[in-house]
Amino acid sequence: MNFKLEEEHQMIQDLVARFVREQLMPLESSALAREASTGVLALLPEEQERLDALSRELGLWGLDAPAEMDGHDLPVVAMVGVNEELGKTITPYDLPPDSPNLRMLMQTANASQRERYLAPYARGETASAIAISEPGAGGDPSMMSTRAVREGDDWTLNGRKIWISKADKADWTIVMVVTDKALGARGGISAFIVDKGTPGFKVERRIPMIGGVSTYEVVLEDCRVPGTQLLGQEGAGFAPMQARLSSRRVQMAAWCIGRAQRALDMICEYAPQRRTFGAPLAERQAIQWWVADAATRIHACRLMTYDAAARIDAGDEARTQVSMIKVFATEMAWEVIDRAMQALGAMGMTKELPLQQMANETRLMRIYEGPSEVHRWVIARDLLGLKR
Repeated sequence: MNFKLEEEHQMIQDLVARFVREQLMPLESSALAREASTGVLALLPEEQERLDALSRELGLWGLDAPAEMDGHDLPVVAMVGVNEELGKTITPYDLPPDSPNLRMLMQTANASQRERYLAPYARGETASAIAISEPGAGGDPSMMSTRAVREGDDWTLNGRKIWISKADKADWTIVMVVTDKALGARGGISAFIVDKGTPGFKVERRIPMIGGVSTYEVVLEDCRVPGTQLLGQEGAGFAPMQARLSSRRVQMAAWCIGRAQRALDMICEYAPQRRTFGAPLAERQAIQWWVADAATRIHACRLMTYDAAARIDAGDEARTQVSMIKVFATEMAWEVIDRAMQALGAMGMTKELPLQQMANETRLMRIYEGPSEVHRWVIARDLLGLKR
């Protein structure tokens, strides 16, 4: 059993680490000041353009995209290292394309869709979103009620979707719908690609979230799309959607490792310098135990995440392992960041340091892509042999 990345993958992680350290972290103070004054965490257009140009020049686009589409075709294991480094900064920048939607298209798109949607997306030329959740459906996507009805060669979509990231900027959105209510999640859920500007597809409102980020609510009213927009087979959308969610959950676990590691580094840098009651904080047992516990849990989480990623790369069943890391990583990072904020005292509460933003984003991740309670339920039912 090898616990080290292959040399090529380690070199890519090191390159991303340098990009984060030299290009993204210096932008944090201005991004935090902007969020404090406007409530929105975002880059300026000129900052986005400069980072795009530089990251493309460094060869950091399309890291896990297919080689035939100018990608590097990295496995999930290698992307864990990449995302751990990206997780160390709160500067809102992603290396295109977004892995989960990319992998869903790679699994389901036909030849025409690969040329029209997957290829430009893999090259970072387009932006995407996915619409799964619905008002009142909670964390159970099988309860969705948005319908698609066949009308000749076309389909008409009606319903409402919520908590959609990037819906305002997406060139196209994967919309999950019910095509057979009787079958539900077992053969009745399908996916459609809906282009921006399609009549009947309306981004109704922006929903401000904690941490200066936003999600959106979308309404579909007699939204008519041709049959060519069906992604994959009719009624077979649930499994690819779950695989897409698993990809995001592994990504989130890696981000949490990066955030927790940075929070731990901040404690280790600050504690020897700060003196209270005649001694450095580093000599206090409480701080020492926080440091030891954080390092231990980060190490365990990193190994768990690489194990889940290796299972996915091998084509093995990893649903339970993915649920485990989704719970463990988000709760581990939350506690480590919280203790870093406590250790730094009043300074840890300010919007001049990234800790509060890291805490907000980690808190969101305990809900996004399935709350901890649902994942614990998944793990327990698997171990107890209970049928879904």
